[in-house]
Amino acid sequence: MRRSKFNSRATNCSQGYIHQSALEARRCSELQLLQAGGLIRDLEAHPQHRFDLDVNGIHICAYLADFVYFDNERGERIVEDTKGWMDERARLKLKLMEACHGITVQIVRHSRGWRSMGLGTR
Repeated sequence: MRRSKFNSRATNCSQGYIHQSALEARRCSELQLLQAGGLIRDLEAHPQHRFDLDVNGIHICAYLADFVYFDNERGERIVEDTKGWMDERARLKLKLMEACHGITVQIVRHSRGWRSMGLGTR
């Protein structure tokens, strides 16, 4: 079996979906619990939600969000990505998401508990 670029391993979440990393699988299990508890709704994890990133009518690339859901408390749609490591390609796609769709993707990392951070354009 071919190793991934960041040595992540395919892992199943509590719902049995296969994710690209253990971090992503844990986050999916957590989001499933939040949905069951009524804190979020309309969770999209599989298949991943696709956003076309087009500039001046030219298709540049596509961004596949790890998770898209509606946060009932905040009253807004959230686009979320789990990242253990942020490479330049990921940074570029997140900047294109903001420029093309006006969406700031929430980055979730595991570091002493869940933490959600917007990337911004820095």
